[in-house]
Amino acid sequence: MDTLLIAFQNVFSPIGLLSIVFGTALGIFVGAMPGLGPSMGVALLIPLTFTLPPSISLVLLISLYLAAEYGGSISAVLIGTPGTAAATATVVDGYPLNLLGYPGKALMTSLTASSIGGVIGGVALMLASSPIADFALRFGPVEYCSLGIMGLTIIASLSGDALVKGLGAAALGLCLTLVGVDPVSGMARFTFGMYELYEGIPFLTALIGLFAMAEVFIMVERSLGGAKKPAISVESLTGKEMKHILPACLRGSIIGTVVGAIPGAGASIACWIAYDQEKRFTKHPDRPFGEGALRGIAGPESANSATVGGALIPLLTLGMPGSPTTAVLIGALIIHGLQPGPKLFVDHVDIVYTLFVGLSVSYVVLYLLGRLGMRLWVKIVSIPQTVLAPIIFGLSAVGAYSIRSLTFDIWLALGFGLLGYILKKARFPLAPLILAMILGPMVESNYNRALLLAQNDGHLIFLQSPLSVALLLLSVVAFFYPIIRAHREKKKAL
Repeated sequence: MDTLLIAFQNVFSPIGLLSIVFGTALGIFVGAMPGLGPSMGVALLIPLTFTLPPSISLVLLISLYLAAEYGGSISAVLIGTPGTAAATATVVDGYPLNLLGYPGKALMTSLTASSIGGVIGGVALMLASSPIADFALRFGPVEYCSLGIMGLTIIASLSGDALVKGLGAAALGLCLTLVGVDPVSGMARFTFGMYELYEGIPFLTALIGLFAMAEVFIMVERSLGGAKKPAISVESLTGKEMKHILPACLRGSIIGTVVGAIPGAGASIACWIAYDQEKRFTKHPDRPFGEGALRGIAGPESANSATVGGALIPLLTLGMPGSPTTAVLIGALIIHGLQPGPKLFVDHVDIVYTLFVGLSVSYVVLYLLGRLGMRLWVKIVSIPQTVLAPIIFGLSAVGAYSIRSLTFDIWLALGFGLLGYILKKARFPLAPLILAMILGPMVESNYNRALLLAQNDGHLIFLQSPLSVALLLLSVVAFFYPIIRAHREKKKAL
């Protein structure tokens, strides 16, 4: 009881509240800026925490982390560009809803879902750390490879009616992941002698090109064609719509918490799994998926926020990072003389409780700041496209350059912009391409590791793990279920 009282005193002290407000506001900005993201934001903020107490430092960094996961949805909705990799699924329905003239509804759905997901992820962190951490420990190379394969089968669902085009986009994404140094042999592949490609194609650079740069070209095309924008509505969600998105928020939160707790999986995978589940479970959406469905925004946004609490579970209980951002947080803990792992709950329980309370308060602050900034962000949509296009292009160029400080990445983003424009004009879905770029390296590296561990067993190693077998069976179901369902619906229509 005394420890909990100390935690409340730390969080509700002037410096504690100021840290939460500052970290949350900065996190929203960092998340909304394409190319930055939570990992870079936390890394840049660490030097400012050297003079702060360890408990306040952690609260400040985690406030930025969770707010950045939400902030990515702002640019995803308003300009069709995910500010973070975790907001890529939000673009699919968030941006079309904005184009229909309802940016307020899209942003409010995102904010509500992020807040619910964050709270549920935080509760899981406090109550279910040990069981979830034990489950995450069962994942080795075999299980990770099977999980990646299961993720790739979502492509059938994401492709909608254009299955062949979806599979083609996914194949292109997998080919792009082959660029760089082979993780086993160390040989360079498809680099064409350019040292900038030895690390592979930076995922965020590809995202900036495929979404932001491509959207600039489309804006220019619309302006030249004299297309008129629909009237902008800043109305929020109705009570009926809030009730409609609640199941999606709960499902996404559970998915985000579990996936976030698996080291190496992260919000980028969780958001697509949540989106796929919404397409499966929602029989009567308010709008078709891909055309502004509210549940298509709520599911991914609740999932990527819930991964914050999920990713902190292996970090605090086992000393293992559950995401790239928590890997940076390990550095912050060590700098402040704290060793993540079981002993942290024994030697520094007051800091752990301060983190728990701070996480809960941060989501309240996030919701309040999100509501305050809603009308301001919606005004971005009213800017004429002839003005907005060069602004987005400039921000995209800066974002691409900031990732590795290479001019080459600006040209790379421009190339992906042309690719994205061509794919959109040809009506190829971008979601399968993005998912393949996320999961391709995960499947390849863990597949090679699994075979090295197998020795004489070869591919039978994938059938020796019950968890791997379960994931592979789910993969078969996930791939064929949408195809069978679409076939049945066509039969009914005849």
